[in-house]
Amino acid sequence: MTEQPARPAQPATPAEPSGVDLARVALRAAKEQARARGAAAQQKKQARRGGLRSGARADGRDPLPLGAAISRLITERGWETPAAVGGVMGRWPQMVGPEVAQHCEPQRYDEDARVLTVRCDSTAWATQLRLLAPQLVARLNADLGQGTVKLIKVLGPGGPARRYGPLRAPGSRGPGDTYG
Repeated sequence: MTEQPARPAQPATPAEPSGVDLARVALRAAKEQARARGAAAQQKKQARRGGLRSGARADGRDPLPLGAAISRLITERGWETPAAVGGVMGRWPQMVGPEVAQHCEPQRYDEDARVLTVRCDSTAWATQLRLLAPQLVARLNADLGQGTVKLIKVLGPGGPARRYGPLRAPGSRGPGDTYG
């Protein structure tokens, strides 16, 4: 055995890529370029055909059932509260009972003031509904969400049309004096 002279320690330098490593880097770059060219060509082809085509999976372009489309529209536009109140107006007899619904009907809902306006067919029913208003507000808020209705404005019956003629006394309001 012959001893070989000790070589002085050389600082560690990063190994330069060998031929195989260079080939791998070049192959990876070529694949990425080909993928990019293929994607661009695919987009051009789809644009010529009139846009993207629907595939086997659901996406935003697929048809929706009518109920789902309406629900999505209501949510996107922020119409949840008016739609819910409109539903209550349709279910008014179930909410207040058939006897009250026969004599009182909702007219409109002011979303800003959160006031439901109800018209009654007689002053007696208007008085009765004014007494029931706190319970109705609680029932409506339980159904629609707390704070949806703050007040129920009760209107009496509308009077007959006011006529002006030679037999009217000045300053008289006519039969409108006894209504509402």
